[in-house]
Amino acid sequence: MNRRNFLMGAAAGGGLAMAQQPSARRMGGNSSKGLQPLDGGRIGNLPAMKITGIKTFLVGAGGRNWVYVKVLTDQGIFGIGEAYSAGPDEATVKVIEDFARWLVGEDPRNIQYLFDLMYNTTRFPGGLVINSAISGIEHALWDIAGKSAGVPVWALLGGRTRNKIRVYQSIGGATAQEAAESARRMIETYGYTALKMGIAADGAMPYNKALRLSVDRVRAVREAVGPDIDIGVDVHTKFVEVERAVRLAKEIEPYHPMWLEEPIRPENFTAMKKLADHVNIPLASGESNYMKYEFKQLIDMQALDFVQPDICCCGGVLELKKIAAMAEAQYIKVAPHNPMSPLATVVNVHFAATTPNFHVLEYHAPDSGASKVVLKEPLMVKKDGYVDIPNKPGWGVELNEEAFKSMPPKPWKRGTNFRADGSPYFQ
Repeated sequence: MNRRNFLMGAAAGGGLAMAQQPSARRMGGNSSKGLQPLDGGRIGNLPAMKITGIKTFLVGAGGRNWVYVKVLTDQGIFGIGEAYSAGPDEATVKVIEDFARWLVGEDPRNIQYLFDLMYNTTRFPGGLVINSAISGIEHALWDIAGKSAGVPVWALLGGRTRNKIRVYQSIGGATAQEAAESARRMIETYGYTALKMGIAADGAMPYNKALRLSVDRVRAVREAVGPDIDIGVDVHTKFVEVERAVRLAKEIEPYHPMWLEEPIRPENFTAMKKLADHVNIPLASGESNYMKYEFKQLIDMQALDFVQPDICCCGGVLELKKIAAMAEAQYIKVAPHNPMSPLATVVNVHFAATTPNFHVLEYHAPDSGASKVVLKEPLMVKKDGYVDIPNKPGWGVELNEEAFKSMPPKPWKRGTNFRADGSPYFQ
């Protein structure tokens, strides 16, 4: 069943899915067209290798699912990756299975070629589901490449530019005081040098009240953590009005935020540029944008000070490296969006280790719940607000597949909020 008709079939359950062997296709590994092997498929001193199948694991994480990819080869080496949990996660699994039919028989180490095969043959620019599937598969190919060569992935991406990776975590708290207390606890527990916080902007709330409460929250957190902790303020696309974001930016400017994140909806790049021209604090966005083509417009327009691609849906590691290179040429820093599982964190850490204009990585300490068990050894933040860089071949971590048996997936969707007049809005 291919992507064009899977919705008409029974897209059951989740759990474990194994891609079937491909039918004869013009893009398959045995085709007379496409990339041909050199020296019988050897790469340097390494033997030939072919993809033999792709497994998917749909894992319940409590409130949402995590989508894992495992690419198998005829050399016994496998790679793991993570696709973004988009909501219709069964759809992402089905797309990965369809891509598997294209990839079985190919050498997994030709990562750019296989990316191009998936992206170009899809023809239409992908959205969240398609791009998440491509990204998760691409991660697994890098893991295989590293394991095959006997080196960590960062060594294949140009080598390290730093010794450790700076991370930040989002605070909680319904009120300004609760947010301040949450920020203090985060710093005391993990030693973070940066935090992120949300604003108060209930859709039924008058503009002035939302503005006042949001400013109160930022003020309280700044007073709680002192002058030297970086604070990212996340609007989370609650606004579409540029002027509203301008007002908020001016009101919180005295508290020196690290950035104002997703200050307006992400679709209109011209509006983002208009906003950038009217505020004096850095702007950050990009988690809802895909591939180098969208980011090129934002970067060329100088609409942002930080780009925030998500490595699980922007196209994967190499695509994010290209986005970062474009940003570097325009003096823009990269702060990857990273709300997924500890595996996504590891993938991001390898990227960050090799990227000169990396700034800070979104992170959630894996010390409880599903985050604690999905990897055999998740990356734990040190008391200085940094995580270590793995030094084993590939990603240097393993999925805990045994734990998945007690983590069944569940359907989920983002909550819908309604204004006082009954119209829906994103919160």
